[in-house]
Amino acid sequence: MEQSNQSNFQEWMRQFSSDEACLEAVAAIRWPAGFRCPRCNHDRACILARHRIRQCYRCQYQASPTVGTIFENTRLPLSKWFAAIYLCSADKGGISAERLRKLIDVQWRTAQLMLDKIRRAMGDRDRQYVLGIRHHDQVELDDAFVGGRGRGGKRGRGAKNKRPVLVAVEHRANDRAGFIAMQAVDQVDSKTVSHFRVRLGDELLLRTDGWRAYGILALEHGLQVDSRPTPPEQVDRWLPIVHMAIANLKRFLLGTFHGVSSRKLQKYLDEFVYRYNRRFWESQLPERLLNICTLHLPTPAKILYTEEKLS
Repeated sequence: MEQSNQSNFQEWMRQFSSDEACLEAVAAIRWPAGFRCPRCNHDRACILARHRIRQCYRCQYQASPTVGTIFENTRLPLSKWFAAIYLCSADKGGISAERLRKLIDVQWRTAQLMLDKIRRAMGDRDRQYVLGIRHHDQVELDDAFVGGRGRGGKRGRGAKNKRPVLVAVEHRANDRAGFIAMQAVDQVDSKTVSHFRVRLGDELLLRTDGWRAYGILALEHGLQVDSRPTPPEQVDRWLPIVHMAIANLKRFLLGTFHGVSSRKLQKYLDEFVYRYNRRFWESQLPERLLNICTLHLPTPAKILYTEEKLS
């Protein structure tokens, strides 16, 4: 961890050194205008010493700050959750479960589950964003293939042991990248491209490399598509922003995680996209991530594991 991040992490942990401090932070995010009873909407409550539970004066309903968040039913000290949130947000390269295990002193499976839940909150937050709706940008769309390359294997479409990923990037003025979206798919066909359409605004110019599956975006969805069959040696000139994002993604996966399995790929994409889309607000990332984790509904481990098996 860089020196500045290290000092900021130490300050973060001083601020949230106890479960009581963490619980009060969670309560402040959940009830920013003051407590409201989930049952009767009354605004007055007493705080019970155990777990800082709020008990409504009117109906005696007991509301825990952590119920309805990703912290619900956790057996870990909240201070370890807060440490994980900081570490997951502050390092540009991300953090592996093995490294998190060592830093906060938990079992590897526990660290992996914590990261899975945090990444789920990241992904759900960014899936609410639609590319191109604010600036009517040009958006570049292409696909990447992520995974190992066996001996004698080929690159690009049709490569073995690789998972295709749809990648869209806003191409803003002065050749700047705006927001991005990434989705792991089984294959790049009309069905998956049509499903990815929900991430794209209506009033934009979509630039693609001419792959036939992208034609459905113009034919059935009415988007303005500039599609140009492009040989590999020219693709960086026709789609420069999206290929820069793809290169950054591959460095991210190889640098910190040394590759990634197909069933976990979308979670790592979600982490990369979340941080990339907030790259100009790095100092705010820990607080932003704490907010979305607190406001995110609980995700039981069983659901996460089921999703992986279906991936």
